[in-house]
Amino acid sequence: MKKTLLIASVITILLASCAEEKDPFLITNGNLGHLTKEIQMKQVDSIFALDSIVPLSSIENALGTQGEVEVYEKNGTKLLLLSPDNETDPTSTITNIQIFDKRYHSEKGLTVNSTFGELKANYGIATIETTINAVVVFLIDSDIYVTIDKKELPENVRYNLNAKIEATQIPDAAKFKYFMIGWDAPEKEKEEKAE
Repeated sequence: MKKTLLIASVITILLASCAEEKDPFLITNGNLGHLTKEIQMKQVDSIFALDSIVPLSSIENALGTQGEVEVYEKNGTKLLLLSPDNETDPTSTITNIQIFDKRYHSEKGLTVNSTFGELKANYGIATIETTINAVVVFLIDSDIYVTIDKKELPENVRYNLNAKIEATQIPDAAKFKYFMIGWDAPEKEKEEKAE
């Protein structure tokens, strides 16, 4: 009887600790796995301590995580591109993240390999902005935004630079060129820049 209670207690504790463990690939508003919108660039190397960080900064004598960085798993799988609000300040927060790995997913299952049809079925579209070679789709109540190459669009809107693209003109099968997260800089940083 005592052994049964002990085993049941151990199993309960293990299940509870597993439930509390944060999914390192889950995208929610203000969070990407263990990253939050308050994390400073100088903290990135400790968050991704088991991964490889490749600095992309061309700033002379830059700190390792000053400016943009790419994050790779030790096996070479490219995970993320992190872009700070201020390239020259290691205390700057991350404002844009490009996601490369298909394991990163939103609560509604959106990944880098999703299609526009999956996006439409699970999210409201706030705006669609047209660029020369792509359309950028911003979502309602989400930090996620995606870029779709104009090659995915019908010819009647693909070559018209002045066309305002509507969601109905984007095929459901259209794949994402870029799967992104955009975080605004905290108000404190914005105020300091204004001074």
